[in-house]
This record gives sequence, structure tokens and C-alpha cells, in this order.
Amino acid sequence: MQVVRRTFSCANVHPTALTIGNFDGVHRGHQAMLALLRSEAQHRRLSSTVLSFQPHPRDYFAHVAGRASDAPRRISTLRDKVMELQRCGIDRLALLRFDAALAQLSPRAFVENILVNGLGARYVLVGDDFRFGAKRQGDYATLDALGSEFGFDVARMMSYEVHGQRVSSSSVREALAAGDMTLARALLGRPYCVSGHVLHGQKLGRQLGPGYPTLNLRFRHARPAAQGIFVVQTHGLTDQPLHGVASLGSRPTVDDSGRMLLEVHCLDWPATLGTEGGYGRLVRVEFLHKLRDEARYDGLDALTAAIAADVQAAHAWFAASHAAERRQTTRDRI
Repeated sequence: MQVVRRTFSCANVHPTALTIGNFDGVHRGHQAMLALLRSEAQHRRLSSTVLSFQPHPRDYFAHVAGRASDAPRRISTLRDKVMELQRCGIDRLALLRFDAALAQLSPRAFVENILVNGLGARYVLVGDDFRFGAKRQGDYATLDALGSEFGFDVARMMSYEVHGQRVSSSSVREALAAGDMTLARALLGRPYCVSGHVLHGQKLGRQLGPGYPTLNLRFRHARPAAQGIFVVQTHGLTDQPLHGVASLGSRPTVDDSGRMLLEVHCLDWPATLGTEGGYGRLVRVEFLHKLRDEARYDGLDALTAAIAADVQAAHAWFAASHAAERRQTTRDRI
């Protein structure tokens, strides 16, 4: 998949079928829309394009208003969004910087400058709640009228539901905030994951109690949708996923910077990797179950005791999960 951070010019633009949105999480509703977009693109012999924005428009407006809490909590990192769009078979991601100039474009200017002249739109697919242009003045009817004028078809996809619940980025955020990883998995169509390169950290975990070394991954958004202590498994270090316990948050006991960090302690670290074998590796951390919220402790002894309890709880969760799998396998054989 090609990723571009600008639109093209009339001289080199190629006709495309496109959809527009933030695609935070690339959930099952997004996946259904992307499948329809690919089908239409193939039928019309066009490339498929996703037009998205960085930062999220609501992040931008929250910053301008000085109200950071108005920004939506982030489900996926940019890396994970790109990887999921690629997995869905999209040909191109046009990632536009959302700034004052883009925010002030009228619906007509947005369509003419970005969709037609910039991206060569011949077919545009949007959701049922789509709005665009300065002050969200444009809606589906506006887009349809402008499509007739500028020569592209417009289609609208209605809400996607799972078990009677509308699938949206908001519903995924709510599930993650509540620690309901089963519901989050149903809405996403896959376990909730965060990926990234393993970074060097303070190596404080090695000094706590019997030693709790961690893999450190940066979560660059200040407000992740999921926060707390989780049972996880990590892919990308060995042929099989490694069981572990992880903290996603700001580490209030040892760091007052407010930066978000994902710290993963693998329950059984392979000797073949050595003590330095994880650094620089690209890994994917899969969140299976939430144990508790993040907490601030009065000193390292209390923090060490809490980590030990989390490790024990993670071992117990995996043991119970494996026992349930064995029972299910036995029933299937019968």
C-alpha cells in the first residue's frame, strides 16, 4: 500500500475510488466499508484510496480551544492504522495534515481541490453520518450534488451492527475504557493490539524484587483508549507468542512526565534472546484481559508487591484459559 502525505496535482493524478474518515481502530464497520470500496474499485477498474487526517480533526479543534479533554481517546497508533488498512487490501492511503487551512475549506473547495483535482475521485463512499467542510457544513446531500457537478459517483453505507450494537470508534473506545476486551474484540473483529519497536528504558524493572524486565513501546498519543494493567501475549520475538502482563499508562509511581508507555513483562523469557534480544525488534502486543486500573504507589516496595500480584494473576488467567480450551476440545471430539 502506498502512503502519501500530500494530494497530487491535475498533471499526474490517477482516477480512484475513495472513502474518507479517521479510521481509528479500523473496526468491523470500517472493514465492511473498505471491502465495499475495493469491490467498487475493481468493478470500475480504479485504484482504491483512503483519505484520512493527521492529527484527528477533533484533536486539532480541542487544541485550538485549549480543552485537551475534548479530544477523543486514541484506539490505534498511526502505525497500527496503516498496517490494518494495508491488511484490508487498500491501494493507497492519502494522509493529510489537518490544520487551519484545511479546517477553513468550504465543502465545494474541499471537493474541488482535494477530492477531484488532488485525488482524482471517480467514486466516493461515505458513512451515514458523514460531514465535511468548514464548520461541518457539508453532508451526504451536499456531496451527492457536488459529485454530479464534478463527475464522480457518490454512495453511502449505513451503520454496521454486531449483536444489535452499532459498531463505531466511539463504541470501541467505550469497551476499552471499561476493560471489556471481549466486547472490544467483537467490535474490532480481532484482539485489541498495539505494535511498535522495543525501546531502551530506565531498566528499573530489573531492579525490582526478583526482577521484572520489560519491553518498552511508546504510545505517542497522550490519551490512549485503553489504560491499566493487562494480560497480554507478544508476537514478533519468537515463533510462538510470549505470555505476559503489561502496563499501558503514565507510570505515576516512577515518572511524572505524563508520557504514555506500554511496558510488557514476559512471564517466560526465552534464554535464546538473552537480556538484550528484544531491543529494536518490531513486536505486536495483543491485549487479552484487563486486571486492574493503573495506580500510584508509596515507594518501590509497594510497586514491587503489586507487580508480583499482577504476574500471579496473569499466570492464573492463562491456566484457566488453557483449561477451558482443553474442555472445549474434549467436547468437540465427543
